[in-house]
Amino acid sequence: MGTTRIVASALLVTLALAAQIRTDRPAVTEQEIAEGKRLFQGHCGSCHGPEGRGSQGPNLARPNLRHASNAAAMFRVIDVGLAGTEMPRSALHDREVWKVVAYVESIGRIDPEPLPGDPRTGRRIYDGKGNCVACHWLDGAGGRHGPDLTNVGARRSIAHLREALVDPAASTPENYLLVTAVRSDGRKIQGLRLNEDPFTIQLRDFSDEFHSLRKADLAELTKRTRESSMPSYLDSLSPKEIDDLVSYMATLKGEQ
Repeated sequence: MGTTRIVASALLVTLALAAQIRTDRPAVTEQEIAEGKRLFQGHCGSCHGPEGRGSQGPNLARPNLRHASNAAAMFRVIDVGLAGTEMPRSALHDREVWKVVAYVESIGRIDPEPLPGDPRTGRRIYDGKGNCVACHWLDGAGGRHGPDLTNVGARRSIAHLREALVDPAASTPENYLLVTAVRSDGRKIQGLRLNEDPFTIQLRDFSDEFHSLRKADLAELTKRTRESSMPSYLDSLSPKEIDDLVSYMATLKGEQ
């Protein structure tokens, strides 16, 4: 066997051993779970909520996770992130990732949050008094000015759903940022940012018209980070109606 083949064989063995090391899981203990909780709250809690019940990121306190059907899949999601989503690559080393996996598995065995109201009544409010269908997409129908709610109950906690109804500006998704653009001729365009790069910005206005604008041609560009196109329901719905609407939204889990 030539030197080149020996080196190549040694490299393959090294890579195989490295792959094995990355998939070998330490024993799950109470200490492992406790340390995983600490790591989760420090590295993951800002998106998934301190208890993993969802915030800007999905609710993880459930037994079946769409992208992490087993421990190895969960390790990969945490380690390298999820392309096309807001889930980033982790800065944790392998042993820390396994601790987070242990913690997430433990909260998947926690009983789901109790619903504060009646989902059936909440569905009627959604379609009627709340008029949510005018702006939100659900199961293939509805508007496009607000986020798709088809699986919102799997992605958001009860607390986050309530906040979105009573104080929408506090939790506006990044891809639903309100923007006001003023052209050099004084024409004003208001809408939702769809995409942006250093030279252009793309908006969809509230008549559903698409605009692609060169920033150099604009007299003014304002990103309204503390505003939301969604109205607050704090005064238009009673506390019980809000409970019912939150409960209906919590049942929207999409395909499991």
